[in-house]
Amino acid sequence: MNLNIAVIAGDGIGPEIVREARKVLDRVFARFGHTAVYTDVLMGGASIDACGVPLTDEAIETCRRSDAVLMGSIGGDPRTSPWYRLDPTLRPEAGLLKIRKALGLYANLRPAYLFQELAESCPLAAREGGRSFDLIIVRELTGGLYFGERWTKVIDGQRVACDTLTYSEGEIRRVMKTAFEIARKRQGRVCSVDKANVLDSSRLWRAVAEEVAAGYPDVSLSHMFVDNAAMQLVLNPEQFDVVVTENMFGDILSDEAAEITGSIGMLSSASLNETGFGLYEPAHGSAPDIAGKNVANPIATILSAAMMLRYSFGLQEEAEAIENAVRKTLSDGFRSHDLMPRGRDADLTGLTAQSCSEMGDRVAERI
Repeated sequence: MNLNIAVIAGDGIGPEIVREARKVLDRVFARFGHTAVYTDVLMGGASIDACGVPLTDEAIETCRRSDAVLMGSIGGDPRTSPWYRLDPTLRPEAGLLKIRKALGLYANLRPAYLFQELAESCPLAAREGGRSFDLIIVRELTGGLYFGERWTKVIDGQRVACDTLTYSEGEIRRVMKTAFEIARKRQGRVCSVDKANVLDSSRLWRAVAEEVAAGYPDVSLSHMFVDNAAMQLVLNPEQFDVVVTENMFGDILSDEAAEITGSIGMLSSASLNETGFGLYEPAHGSAPDIAGKNVANPIATILSAAMMLRYSFGLQEEAEAIENAVRKTLSDGFRSHDLMPRGRDADLTGLTAQSCSEMGDRVAERI
């Protein structure tokens, strides 16, 4: 297969982690007989520096002509970066919103899986019986508060700000179908998260969820308020299979789910449109404090590349080869710096700390 992949290295640690993902992909392509053409695209702070805007129309068209997009991370330190002295519509993260809307990337998939090799890093691991969970959060990505009308004005001598949360039933229905289709290939359970006791948008969300569920008799549907869902993720993550929710709730819950795996450096993500075209990126940020030090964890980006092979190219065996290589690397005792234990007994674990590039090497060697 010939694969055309747009690559957005981005800012901060982005170029480092993308380099390692490409290293692993190249090993997979050589192993399975595929070829790939990578096209570099600027977005975020790198695009501001070069073009004056976080994402150009030309960059969008390059991505649109590709089969999929692999991305690193976007943004800098808001306290020190000159990018954050710009108008909000010109800051690095504005490029993310623009590309999601332009490419119709309405469904964000974030799996949260606890590698047993990292069970000791899970903040829930100390509980009796340990932990073992495997869930995926499907977040609606192009509607809701982040894309609604917003304004700030002075009324009666006071500053007043307004953000509008709007959803159409079509927007809800398509992301629900994505969640139910994924559940069919997993454990057959969907939990829809909303705030239907308060919000009209959530009441519509719940009603459409029930309508979609009627077409999937093999998949069970439950509902949960978002505040309870946040608590249940910590108390009992094993109860979840597929969680589907709106944009802002999904933003918060997916980060919470990432942390209970032990490190956000392990969490991949995919953003898909109706054709299967996707943008694949790690769930974490650009970590400007460690950029250029070769200590970042590249595994989330490597696993995002595996998701790209699975969801955009249908290469299931190749995706599993990457996932198995990550698991073997961890079971062989190799750890990126964020995964190394802390404290007095750290040197007694038999684990070996690896730089970002070394971690990429270890995974590639195990394909």
